[in-house]
Amino acid sequence: MTQVSGLQAEIVEKDLTEYLTAKIRTEIAPDDDIFATGLVSSMFAMELVVHLESTYDIAIIGPELKLDNFRTAKVMTALVLRLAEDD
Repeated sequence: MTQVSGLQAEIVEKDLTEYLTAKIRTEIAPDDDIFATGLVSSMFAMELVVHLESTYDIAIIGPELKLDNFRTAKVMTALVLRLAEDD
């Protein structure tokens, strides 16, 4: 089990999957590409940035602000853990 700064990967991934499912009102899996499916727009990515920053007390700036970092709950989990580790 990965744990960084008190965050556990499994918990972050579960929370993000539940958040995404609630926001887009469609059941998704951690590996589902929410942008490729057409379920969300690129504008939703900015909402995700705000959600991740406020929920996990991280700053997503510069090169981290690429769409590929927000495609799946699994990828977002890796981003959160990486940025939390840097703090």
